[in-house]
This record gives sequence, C-alpha cells and structure tokens, in this order.
Amino acid sequence: MSRFLNVLRSWLVMVSVIAVGNTVQSFRDHSFLSEKLYTGKPELVNELQARTFGIWTLLSSGIRCVCAIDIHNRTLYHITLWTFFLALGHFLTEAFIYKTAPLTIGVLAPLMVASFSILGMVIGFQYLEASQELTTAAKQKKRN
Repeated sequence: MSRFLNVLRSWLVMVSVIAVGNTVQSFRDHSFLSEKLYTGKPELVNELQARTFGIWTLLSSGIRCVCAIDIHNRTLYHITLWTFFLALGHFLTEAFIYKTAPLTIGVLAPLMVASFSILGMVIGFQYLEASQELTTAAKQKKRN
C-alpha cells in the first residue's frame, strides 16, 4: 500500500475520533451548537436539532472509520468522499444562504477539514487505481 493511502487512512481515523467527540457534545449539551457553530441564529438550535446533528456526525464518523480500515473498497471510498461533500455543502449553505453559521473558527474548522479531506481523497483515487492494477496483475501471474 502506498504511503499516501496510509496517511489518508490515519487522517480518516483522526477525523472520525474528533467527530465522535462532537457527537457526545451534541447529546450532552445543545448549547455547544449555538455557541460554536450556529451563532448567527442561536435561537434556532434546540435539543432535537442537536441530537439530529449528533446522529448525522456519528454516522459520518462510522463511515469514515470503516473506510480507513478497508480503504480499497471503492464503493465505501466513494460514500466516504460524499460524506465530506455533504458536510461542506451543509456548512456553506448555513453560512452563506441561511446565515445561521457566520464564518467563525467553529465553522471554518469543519469547512477546512471537509475541503482538505475531499482534496486528499480525490488525489487518493490515483493511488487506489495503481494499487488495484498491481493486484490484478499479480492475480493473473498466479493463474499462469
């Protein structure tokens, strides 16, 4: 496996662990979201919305962690990539369309994580393809 894919796997695990922390925080105290993320309209944040955000974050975390374990699973790789696109789209729309999440550090951090993750995973495609070609060639050689 390439060094890049190993770094990407470590990144995915780190992002997953941080997301579990955010999930716990969302369930423990919903003011976390109104004080850190949705500061533009904190009155819209309630316990139900915080728990929904927590479940969404936990689901994304699980998907990313499983992808780190089985990074060569192309379907899982694509789904993981989409979790980052969804996160990026969510925070961009909340910041620029709904105006509920002004560009504070609490919003910039997930925007940067999603952006860097998308970039890393798109670059990772070339390493996945190269790795898959080597595996296919090795299998063909074994058959002959």
